[in-house]
Amino acid sequence: MKELSLNKSFGGFQGVHCHESKVCGCDMTFSVYIPPQAEGGRCPVLWYLSGLTCTHANVTDKGEFRRFAAEYGLVVVCPDTSPRGDHVADEKDNWQLGQGAGFYVDATESPYDRHYKMYTYITEELQDLVVKEFPVDRDRQGLCGHSMGGHGALVMALRNGDRYKSCSAFAPIVSPSTADWSRPALRAYLGEDESKWREWDACSLIEDGKRFPALLVDQGDADSFLREGLRPHLLEAACEKSGIPLHLRMQPGYDHSYYFIASFIEDHMAWHGGLLSGL
Repeated sequence: MKELSLNKSFGGFQGVHCHESKVCGCDMTFSVYIPPQAEGGRCPVLWYLSGLTCTHANVTDKGEFRRFAAEYGLVVVCPDTSPRGDHVADEKDNWQLGQGAGFYVDATESPYDRHYKMYTYITEELQDLVVKEFPVDRDRQGLCGHSMGGHGALVMALRNGDRYKSCSAFAPIVSPSTADWSRPALRAYLGEDESKWREWDACSLIEDGKRFPALLVDQGDADSFLREGLRPHLLEAACEKSGIPLHLRMQPGYDHSYYFIASFIEDHMAWHGGLLSGL
């Protein structure tokens, strides 16, 4: 692992790091905020998964989370959204497929199956590296994400309810297998058999019996992607039917941008801080 930068912030340290990923077959960059409480021992960790076209840098630079992470003693890890490199398959004219659009799945279809293993990368390889190199408590992990990253956070939480203790999302893609916005990516990564898409779809996972103790979702009602790709009412219906407590907050006038995320990030930090602090 190589340290690319390190800056003190709110009594802790914001770092950016790079390592060679065997899972993705390329170098991967991620950021880690270490709160001041880490001087006294291992801290809970919050994984923040970013959306389409983003890298680790979007939330690191614009998320305004560090003051609250320092308050609640949370390590915040921000991975990239896909593998990168000249040798990595890409669709340069399509922002919804290829580099920057990994959808947090393990691709099974050529040419993407060679590198696009973002689910395994985050839940196994990067987790092991972070626990080894940073003062992180493996038993206190939470997930948060935005848009495509919100989809990733929900899927990882539902598939690993014994590992992750908290989950929240900003404007998540709740049912990518049924949205025109995301179906082409799932087809390219996972193939034509749509039954195999269900394990990568939060609403389908809930329908198939997966559960999580509680979910927090913020969604702007002025989001231009609300009806085309996000459709939080589907998650609301699935959670209501299954008995999963869902705190869905429709925020008047807010769009899909980091202005929206920064406006409510404190609530999400408090959500995770409360659920992870006593475990």
